[in-house]
Amino acid sequence: MSDKFRCILITKSESGQTAAITELHDSDLAEGDVTVGVTHSTLNYKDGLAITGAAPVVRKFPLIAGIDFAGYVLCSADERFLPGDAVVANGWGMGETHHGGYATRARVKGEWLVPLPRTFGPSEAMAIGTAGYTSMLAVMKLEDLGLTPDKGPILVTGAAGGVGSVAIAILSKLGYRVIAATGRMNEGAYLRGLGATDVIDRAELSGDVRPLAKERWAGAIDSVGSKTLANVLAATSYGGVVAACGLAQGMDLPTFVAPFILRGVTLAGIDSVQCPRPRRVQAWERLARDLDLAKFGPAITTARLSDVLTLAPQILKGQVRGRVVVNVGT
Repeated sequence: MSDKFRCILITKSESGQTAAITELHDSDLAEGDVTVGVTHSTLNYKDGLAITGAAPVVRKFPLIAGIDFAGYVLCSADERFLPGDAVVANGWGMGETHHGGYATRARVKGEWLVPLPRTFGPSEAMAIGTAGYTSMLAVMKLEDLGLTPDKGPILVTGAAGGVGSVAIAILSKLGYRVIAATGRMNEGAYLRGLGATDVIDRAELSGDVRPLAKERWAGAIDSVGSKTLANVLAATSYGGVVAACGLAQGMDLPTFVAPFILRGVTLAGIDSVQCPRPRRVQAWERLARDLDLAKFGPAITTARLSDVLTLAPQILKGQVRGRVVVNVGT
């Protein structure tokens, strides 16, 4: 086997940050006790930020981009993994401080890897990706905090994106009535196909924030942040739960304490990067059980490694629907 592998490498010079396809050697891999032959990755909003340099995601240069991957173990010093095992990895600083998944080879700590459920191959795992894994963590948090389908509808913001699309599919299969909020109202049929009962324009949540609004949903999964999250909180029913897992609109939160102290609303943060391994394993097992990937046929597109460079700015503009599976070997 050749010691060369192909990747998207991000470099930085006095003129700025650059991302390009290049070839490296095994000696260039990061530290770790498991080497994986990567077959697939995916495209996340965070990947778009990293590759374009629109936000300081990458904190070490040069660095292989990509915050997740799936593939097969090549060699392992971790007794939990054997050559040929199918594995998936999300987060842990990959694509930020540690070489990531936009490569045909990766070396990571065994602790970062999750055995791939038999239900999925690497391609299916990356149709889910970090976005879908994050969605499952958010659903699990809503459940942990007592939300059940009989409590009322669940709002999903950024509904046509990766996190939103998977969240809708999971929640609908679990019996929840789902309200999808999107800036792309032309995607209404797609969102209803995933299981959304109602589709609303994100403009309803983008205006000035009031301390409290009419109670509209028992809970929410928000990947947008800023004014949208503040308006979501204001319209959450008594005892409701909102899981926040993204900041597409902004990092700020111009809200009031009223939803928390007058309605007992809980705002729960979802971290997919440093999430402990047992919770990750549980999330992937739940995805294998509670996500119907067949619903995503029209929402899954495939891309080559080189296509990622073009798609990165598009995802930041909200021009990428559903899930993109990147075949890193092409």
